Amino acid sequence: MFKFILRYYHDIEIAVESIVSNKLKSMLTALGIIFGVAAVIAMLAIGKGAKQEIMEQMKMVGVNNILVNPVIPDKTSSSTTEGEKQQKKFSRGLNMLDVDAIKQTLPSVKRISPEISFNSTAMLNGVKYTAKLVGVSNDYFHLYNLPLIGGAFFNNYQENNGIQVCIIGANIRAKFFSTMDPIGQYIKFNGIWLKVIGVLQKTNVSLTGFEEKGVNVYNDNIYIPIQTMLLRYQNRALLNTKLVSEATSNVFFGMGGPGGGMVARVVSSSSDASSDVETNYNQLDRIVVQVTETEQLQPSTEILSRMLTRRHTGVKDFEITVPELLLKQQQRTKDIFNIVLGAIASISLIVGGIGIMNIMFASVMERIKEIGTRMAIGAKKMDIVVQFLSEAVLISVSGGFLGIFFGVIMAKLIQQIAGIMTIVSFFSVFIAFGVSAAVGVIFGYSPAKRASEKDPIESLRYE
Repeated sequence: MFKFILRYYHDIEIAVESIVSNKLKSMLTALGIIFGVAAVIAMLAIGKGAKQEIMEQMKMVGVNNILVNPVIPDKTSSSTTEGEKQQKKFSRGLNMLDVDAIKQTLPSVKRISPEISFNSTAMLNGVKYTAKLVGVSNDYFHLYNLPLIGGAFFNNYQENNGIQVCIIGANIRAKFFSTMDPIGQYIKFNGIWLKVIGVLQKTNVSLTGFEEKGVNVYNDNIYIPIQTMLLRYQNRALLNTKLVSEATSNVFFGMGGPGGGMVARVVSSSSDASSDVETNYNQLDRIVVQVTETEQLQPSTEILSRMLTRRHTGVKDFEITVPELLLKQQQRTKDIFNIVLGAIASISLIVGGIGIMNIMFASVMERIKEIGTRMAIGAKKMDIVVQFLSEAVLISVSGGFLGIFFGVIMAKLIQQIAGIMTIVSFFSVFIAFGVSAAVGVIFGYSPAKRASEKDPIESLRYE
């Protein structure tokens, strides 16, 4: 390569002088390459960002997780469907007995966690904040890959005995414990004091569209053991009777304070209680099951469906979802979309290459006398080829550099303005630059070869 440059240095120098002396024409020639490279880099950055976001979402929804959600009857519906006829059959809904049955029946289960949640107000020192209280088992944090930045998870004693302890999300910590260590402190939720034993790491991953599938906004949650939820807050299995639906209030027990005794409290009106019993008779809001291998997701889902249908006396009052499969389907859709965008961006590179070829053909016609003069004083055909090919490649490569610069800026602007994650990788820059150089060589060779084939005598006579 070095010997080639030394041999044809003068030809390359002439090409550079021609570009410099015709700055406007050279810039206009390079515009197609600039926009093409910028578009390719931006599109690849969008594709890379989408893939990264999907991977982060897969971690957050949990790998190999299956969600079992209750289907709550709609009171406003007046149609008499087969589903309504089924609801007349007795079903306890999702409950803790289902969790035990899944553990014992399904050999592919690696982890399992029941879940009960409701929104209310957390309060400390007069500061109030709307948050979600979530009752779970210790497996829940492993199911969703939720690491702690301080404290510890629930121990067996706390889980089995319904101890009033909690693990808080990052936003809860920022709201109530910004100036102190929250571990060991107490926070009141819905009138009951909870001792903070752990703090979850903050997550910035967006999970829009999966909230209704059981994926929570972890930063705003307060987690307690499932038995604590059933004993202290909410156990719909005890409310699903005619006696309670006719009662004037819903009574459950709570602690009077961090060190207080057990007291009974009225927490909702009879209309609220009866409405809750009529619309949601499920003890659990969902069950999260994790299987050992991805290949077991589909067969495990089918077994779960048959088993729960049998346990619920044929009533299909539950829905089974596999978030990982939904995300993979979404990823495939995005991949196709990114391929289409990349193809469209690549077309602009081809158009830019055609523009270079056209300009170089025009340049050959303008400089016929120069070509004839050079060949008359001893220049070989290869010198003419190198001169015009170098000019095309230099224009293309310069456009490639500018395209990379504008492509990176475009990717950042897309992320800032549209809120779409973009990642500019070295691979995308290398590909875009390599393509721009290849375009210069491919589309510049034909005009250069045409110039070298000119007859010097005819060229000198050209007017």
